[in-house]
Amino acid sequence: MPEPVSIPTHWYNIAGDLPDAPPPHLHPGTREPVTVADLEPLFAAGLIEQELSTETDIAIPEPVREAYATYRTTPLLRARSFERALGTAARIYVKYEGVSPVGSHKTNSALAQAYYNSVDGVKKLTTETGAGQWGSALSFACAKFGIDLEVWQVRASFESKPYRRHLIEVYGGTVHSSPSDLTASGRKVLDEQPDTPGSLGIAVSEAVEVAAGDPAARYALGSVLNHVVLHQTVIGLEAVEQLRAAGEEQADVVFGCAGGGSNLAGLSFPFLRDVLHGRATTRVVAAEPAACPSITRGEYRYDHGDIVGLTPLLKMHTLGQDFIPDPIHAGGLRYHGMAPLLSHTVELGYVQGTAVAQTDAFAAAVEFARSEGIVPAPESAHAIAAAAEYARTVTEPEVIVIGLSGHGQLDLPAYAAYLHGELG
Repeated sequence: MPEPVSIPTHWYNIAGDLPDAPPPHLHPGTREPVTVADLEPLFAAGLIEQELSTETDIAIPEPVREAYATYRTTPLLRARSFERALGTAARIYVKYEGVSPVGSHKTNSALAQAYYNSVDGVKKLTTETGAGQWGSALSFACAKFGIDLEVWQVRASFESKPYRRHLIEVYGGTVHSSPSDLTASGRKVLDEQPDTPGSLGIAVSEAVEVAAGDPAARYALGSVLNHVVLHQTVIGLEAVEQLRAAGEEQADVVFGCAGGGSNLAGLSFPFLRDVLHGRATTRVVAAEPAACPSITRGEYRYDHGDIVGLTPLLKMHTLGQDFIPDPIHAGGLRYHGMAPLLSHTVELGYVQGTAVAQTDAFAAAVEFARSEGIVPAPESAHAIAAAAEYARTVTEPEVIVIGLSGHGQLDLPAYAAYLHGELG
């Protein structure tokens, strides 16, 4: 048996290793690089420091490591039955984040963000959520660190995924359907598009608006920003060591689903560190939904992270801040832009994107579930589908790593719709 891998002591910040520095975030008014003072009304001091840092290794505070220890390290599983089902010569490994308390990778950053806010004495956070994974993760984390939470959940998911919002409430959070009539940005959208399914960009605007208007509140984002990507690198740091412990020299290809980008970046950046230092030749593939293809169809430019324009300008692959995706079941991938750090690695040629149709994602997820017994989250299903398509072409031994970012036990109505031929 290989030696067990321990919980990382440091997060990995790829910004310090890249050959070209990532473009800075810009103040929306001055269009100058954002400063600590610009970010102070929204974020905890420790998170602002991480957002702007170029240090490659950032220590994980002991209270966060202790919280991680309730579910980390997460398993790296050899998917032998799936390999046989695909008829591939590849060895497929799956990094499974569904063992976290809320069933997804989102807990990794939620615990860190709640901790840093608690250090600053913050008593209330606001946030957005798509599928509800982030909202439930932050609600859990806030309960752990004694913080109240208010969540705006994208309407399409609020209505189709009631168990996620119930989970948010179980942990103590308050959840609203977005767009709502509680904010000026929400009311504006409802006046113009009363039947809108909502979007993460709208929900971000509502959560930011409330936090900015309340001196006692701060805002927490579930993806996209540098500090969120940083926290998620515990996934890849473990996976790199677990793969070595399994006797593999490197991953040939890493597949992950990509919406805002934190899951894929968290998995892949530690693998890319070996590439950047000449120790590996790993390729990374971002599997995004065909209904919201920011990498494969979007533009690489400065854009806002929300629909109203309250956030800093971020250099990223974007479909435009006012883009409203179709209400697909992978609610966590329905975001108009891609994390700036991940977008930068795409531009530098370290990551490539591929778009996956919703029905193809569910077909691959069902095949995976019947082979391995784990029902993937609809978001994760996109990575499984992209990896499966590639693996079927592999005739010589190589190593594939798939990020299984969460389980789909609360998404079974979507699976039922697919199985009954009712999924678009």
